[in-house]
Amino acid sequence: MRWCWVLCFLTVVLCGEATAQTQYAFRISFTDKVGAPSTSNPLVFLSQRALDRRTAQGIAVDSIDRPVSPTYIDSVLKLTSGKRHVVSKWLNTFVVLLNDSSKILNLQGKTFIKEVKYIAFFPSGLHKPSGDNSKHEEQGTLSKATGTAAYYGATYDQTKALNGDYLHDLGYKGEDMLIAVFDEGFRHVDTGPAFDSMMKSGRLVDQHNFVLDNNTVFDYSTHGTYSLSAIAGNLPGIYVGSAPRAKFAIYCTEHGSTEQPIELDNLVAALERSDSVGADVVSISLGYNEFFTPVPYTIDYATELDGKTTVAAKGVNIATSRGMLIVPSAGNEGNNSWKYILTPGDADSALTVGNVNINKQPASASGYGPNAAGTIKPNVCVVGQPAALMLSNTTPASISGTSFATPQLAGWAACLIQSTKDPTPYKIRTAIEKSAHIYTTPGAQLGYGVPDFRKAFNFLHVDSPIAASSDWLQVGPNPFTNTLDIRLLQSFNGQLDILLTDATGKVVYQLNSKAFQGSQKITLDLPELSRGVYFLKVITDSDERSVKLVKR
Repeated sequence: MRWCWVLCFLTVVLCGEATAQTQYAFRISFTDKVGAPSTSNPLVFLSQRALDRRTAQGIAVDSIDRPVSPTYIDSVLKLTSGKRHVVSKWLNTFVVLLNDSSKILNLQGKTFIKEVKYIAFFPSGLHKPSGDNSKHEEQGTLSKATGTAAYYGATYDQTKALNGDYLHDLGYKGEDMLIAVFDEGFRHVDTGPAFDSMMKSGRLVDQHNFVLDNNTVFDYSTHGTYSLSAIAGNLPGIYVGSAPRAKFAIYCTEHGSTEQPIELDNLVAALERSDSVGADVVSISLGYNEFFTPVPYTIDYATELDGKTTVAAKGVNIATSRGMLIVPSAGNEGNNSWKYILTPGDADSALTVGNVNINKQPASASGYGPNAAGTIKPNVCVVGQPAALMLSNTTPASISGTSFATPQLAGWAACLIQSTKDPTPYKIRTAIEKSAHIYTTPGAQLGYGVPDFRKAFNFLHVDSPIAASSDWLQVGPNPFTNTLDIRLLQSFNGQLDILLTDATGKVVYQLNSKAFQGSQKITLDLPELSRGVYFLKVITDSDERSVKLVKR
């Protein structure tokens, strides 16, 4: 068993007498999962939605998904008289809080314990008594971490910069997608007008505070509120976020008044809960490179920022392997001596986001890549210098930082996932990267550049290509089997005629209908057609287009 940092800790602390409220946090790593539930009945620890996401991507439930041994946790609590904080089944760890730090020595010699690490010190305690809803002062600074302006309001420029309105115009606004948002706190989300539609429609499906181990997420910090607004805000004419009709889970993982390794454990615990509730995308406007307590420590770029070594990077990579797209911030250290991206933004499987202005020029503070293994980071950049955001009223604010570029991308990615039946994180990330404006010449601060979601949509659907693509018409899939989707985008109401002919010119299908202003989808059921080549003609009052199709 390894006792990391414990000897130094013993010298400094154990000789003194702690106050009644003082708490010391230790990460306990176990050797195995003896006594944990088996994978034969995964509904014990995963929701049906989570299982459905895995089934859609061909991901099996395995030993990593098994919970930590409850017997081991009980033993640790009994031997140390400690309090449970967070547990990670993926890393097989358990964080315990002790008022009497000397009791950690009671774990020496226990064969089921692999490692003990001292990861946090709270002179006034951490967890509050049950039912404590006292307000907390906001900590830190905000920087750390359809189709028309008349509709989007303040978000029009940042939306158009990515062609995100293209997805909205096709009808993809995040419906049935579940996005988890990690941050410090979400004050005013329960009362702010921009979040009314989310709250009143029941689309806030889960919330938890991993710092205090309770559900008080609305009591402090507006950093998460601003971040969430970039996705969920929905006040047409004033402000529209990138996925305004998605479902959301909001989790507090950041302790704003301190910087300690325990926050990485909070983040991994939130990733596991996101997986369990069935999240499709996770937005993380947080990042770490140094800790000031319990032992001052700066992450070593060369050996630890390699995309797979830090606790947070490990969690992100496992989360991706479970079928979730993880979208972390690159961080705002570009102006500092450190200047690099932060973790978990270094994670090799993550879709890491940097910050640019409206002209696609990098914000000076946006973190530099690549990670230590040479993987391009950030992957892409989004307009966050400044970003339009919402808080407690109907007046948008302009605030800068990678924290507010990140959630925008998470929302657009969710809309892109919504558009496909095969939404693996790799395919979504690759389509977004390939669509970016400097994909062939990536840079240290821009990564692949600013994505174009119109291009990303077409890249993603390359295996069932859209037969015709213009501002007003899309037809697919091609080849098709029994059904054919026709999507129209019209600026006014009018007549619509659809003709389908075979190779000889014979009309095999005809539809006379109306073309409506805005986005319109028509599905043709054609099971009786034989295999072969067909020609589709779509005629509106202002346009006409013919498309060659193949039926399998």
